[in-house]
Amino acid sequence: MKNSKLDYNLITLLLLLFITSCIAIYTAQEFGQYEGNFLFRQVSWYFIGFGMILGVMYLDSEQIFRLNWFIYSLSLFLLIALILSPESIAREINGAKSWFQIPGIGSIQPAEFTKISLIICLSYLIQKHHNKYVDKTLKTDFILLIKMGAATLLPILLIMKQPDLGTSLVLMCIFIGILFVSGISWRIIGVIFIICVLIASGIFYLVFLNPELLQLMGIKTFQLGRIYAWIDPESYQSGEGYNLTKALLAIGSGAFYGYRGDGVYVPEAHTDFIFSVIASKFGFLGSSILITIYFLLISSMVKLAIDVKNSFESYLCAGAVSMIFFHIFENVGMNIGLLPITGIPLPFISYGGSSLMGNMLAMGLIFSISYRKRAYMFD
Repeated sequence: MKNSKLDYNLITLLLLLFITSCIAIYTAQEFGQYEGNFLFRQVSWYFIGFGMILGVMYLDSEQIFRLNWFIYSLSLFLLIALILSPESIAREINGAKSWFQIPGIGSIQPAEFTKISLIICLSYLIQKHHNKYVDKTLKTDFILLIKMGAATLLPILLIMKQPDLGTSLVLMCIFIGILFVSGISWRIIGVIFIICVLIASGIFYLVFLNPELLQLMGIKTFQLGRIYAWIDPESYQSGEGYNLTKALLAIGSGAFYGYRGDGVYVPEAHTDFIFSVIASKFGFLGSSILITIYFLLISSMVKLAIDVKNSFESYLCAGAVSMIFFHIFENVGMNIGLLPITGIPLPFISYGGSSLMGNMLAMGLIFSISYRKRAYMFD
């Protein structure tokens, strides 16, 4: 038996994403949509993020396991405090009350840290459940499903109060990702999948044939507009489809090697639509390189989840993979018109302290597991 050390492949991939982020944000600042040096701030957040990775690496999986309820309760407390806080502390931005305003630091989004707390909580619940119920039955699997569903539903309800549909979707994806490795019977998972398909079909039916009912259920008009603009962006290019139309023009102008002119103006270029900036300036080639880096990062995390012998650590890896993969898939998808716009940033690339901190905490869990992973001569 031997102890593993730092995973230099993961370190290299993270450094490549850091360099890519700096180049992309510097390029996005040319549009001058907002004042301020976003590149300097992003570098500062990255250094803080690397420090957070080292801090999480100090904790082993047993310590994280014991701290579960403290971490989960703290995340819920912050979400409740955000809802109850006055405008001076948590003002509404773009129709959403999602950020604490901290003097000298900037805005902090608690929902980003809720993603990590949910990963830890669901992993804890599965591990405790399997320790208690050694003999699996459909009944014990259903009990586990209820536990996981309750732990996921509570933060989603609080986040939807902001409202923040994008983060709620990420939490649902984390739940689904960990559900697949939880050991719950595939018969139950199959039924859940069928129910989800039916619900999604019903929602699409209401969106196009009875949107008034969705509005009575709390869906905002601008959220419906995003769906209509996603289906037909040209008809809505002066309104809800403006961002998507500009992103598609920017991506198209990049061709194979990148556009050498001033580039197509892209709104929110340094955050949600930074992928279109990369595609515009560095073309299909540059975009493909970035996707390849992401592929190597995800595959390394999946391999770690398979290799570790501690099931709790495998669940943590599965949650981190689900979170980061969904961010990549949704952000790139909405930039190219494959998916509706939800305001989900591109992991490790988009400007934003809270989103970067959340991703760095997830990587901290991965590095902690990788650093303490043991290789056995006889598996």
